[in-house]
Amino acid sequence: MSPITTVPLHFVEAGVGNPPIVILHGLFGSSKNWTQITRALGARRRVLALDQRNHGDSPHAAPHSLEALRADLAAFLSAQGVSQAILLGHSMGGMAAMSCASHHPELVAGLIVVDIAPRAYPPHHQKELAALSIDLSRFETRSAIDAAMAQHLPDQATRQFLQMNLVRDGEAYRWKLNVAELGAARATENFGDTDAHYSGPTLFIAGGRSNYIRPEDHAAIRERFPAAQIVTLPEGDHWLHYTAQVRFLEIVTDFLNQI
Repeated sequence: MSPITTVPLHFVEAGVGNPPIVILHGLFGSSKNWTQITRALGARRRVLALDQRNHGDSPHAAPHSLEALRADLAAFLSAQGVSQAILLGHSMGGMAAMSCASHHPELVAGLIVVDIAPRAYPPHHQKELAALSIDLSRFETRSAIDAAMAQHLPDQATRQFLQMNLVRDGEAYRWKLNVAELGAARATENFGDTDAHYSGPTLFIAGGRSNYIRPEDHAAIRERFPAAQIVTLPEGDHWLHYTAQVRFLEIVTDFLNQI
């Protein structure tokens, strides 16, 4: 395998204090989705919310792989002069955080994994990718784009989430996401670091209305992350930092106070 060429990651910063919290968003997301959490946690310590490669305002680059996300993160910490960080990753970002903690434990003071388990997940974003793959040059308004996306993706909330990546340049719309590369990545790999292992302080937060962390995943979590606490928020779905934000912040804050 050829060496990964890392890219400089865009980030948003809040607060002061070490070790900083580094927030890693999920697939199709960005640091923008974590604005409220960044501000809330930034009232207590330094927070760096990243845009991962092919997302937000970070560069587009191939490959979009777990190895690349991990390498980007390690390079980012070095560039920022961060010797240790607390990683907080959601979904795809949780995979990247687990992988970084496993391969670079010296960089990780603590690990918070949000609604993802250390196992392989088959590709399951076909509807989202189909909606993102429509020809934007045919449309003059956001409402027309939304109507076209709805033919592939009926769920309005998910379309609204994806449309946070929609921007207008002059007369044309474009996605901030690198749709082609994300589609290729999700189609060709399971994107799970099933060998991840980290013995430092770890918190897994699961959504009770999500199937991303199942009861049968708990044994593997505790085997690979022996210090792990596992908390399920019954009212939370996969985006539990939105749907159960108050309780989410309470649990994260309690964990941070233990480190």
